[in-house]
Amino acid sequence: MLGAAFLWGTTFVAQSVGMDRLGPFTYMSARFFLGGLALFLLYLIVRRKILSWNFWKHERGRVSKISPLSDGGRKADGWKAGAGAGLIMFFAAALQQYGIQYTTASKAAFLTCMYLVIVPIGGVLLRQRIKVPHIIGGVFALAGLYLLCITDGLSLAYGDAIVFIGSFFWTAHILFTDRFASDVDVIEMSLAQVIVVFVLSTVAALAFEVWVWADVFGAWVAIAFGGILSTCVAFTLQIVGQRYADPAPAAIIMSLESVFGTLAGWLILGETMSAREAWGCSLMMTGMLTSQLGGLSRKKK
Repeated sequence: MLGAAFLWGTTFVAQSVGMDRLGPFTYMSARFFLGGLALFLLYLIVRRKILSWNFWKHERGRVSKISPLSDGGRKADGWKAGAGAGLIMFFAAALQQYGIQYTTASKAAFLTCMYLVIVPIGGVLLRQRIKVPHIIGGVFALAGLYLLCITDGLSLAYGDAIVFIGSFFWTAHILFTDRFASDVDVIEMSLAQVIVVFVLSTVAALAFEVWVWADVFGAWVAIAFGGILSTCVAFTLQIVGQRYADPAPAAIIMSLESVFGTLAGWLILGETMSAREAWGCSLMMTGMLTSQLGGLSRKKK
């Protein structure tokens, strides 16, 4: 999950650079096509290995959990779960990709990570208890959000608001993934969600944007990074991580996405932040981490 956080954080730079040539839906279409292709190849490779392992390793007539990428005695359909996750991810990624045109990679990274405050609240709907650290963390995060994004006149900048709204969809995606991660084939779920996002992004790109192949090929580095590393590798690692890790420590690790995003924006894009914005980021990170100290108490099945 640390690897996933690193890839997500640095992908904010790739998304920002890719938008120099492409519209948000065109970039998403190319990115998720490449990510889906890489995942399909991984699916074929892993499926073949699992079949060979299943031939000799069993426990009392049942296939044992022999690989983090295997079905692990699944109880749910990975394709159906992935389709649902993909629908949620499309709206989350679209809002993030659109909003990043009007804000910096650093701000987008931190605003996206507001899901770490919202997740415990949404978890109540899944019979998880909200604790005092969640409330304290929310206060810190909201204070940081104000310093980071609210400009003179108490107005939220357009791009900041779009990315912030997207964090609610990322929250839904995390909770949805947490519900199914331990019961499905990881590769099936990851591939299905990527296919759904690719199809919806392509339809939106053809409907609202002008597709120029020269621009697509010109942004191939940003597309390759976002497609192969972030879409294929990182989202698969997320599902694997949520399958084996408890929600609280997993969420803390994922919050480092914002740190990596800020550092990447500074090192690669030369982005700078004012003292006010830096304090806002610090308060948001404090809120994100504090909100997870109490963990999430699941109801035993």
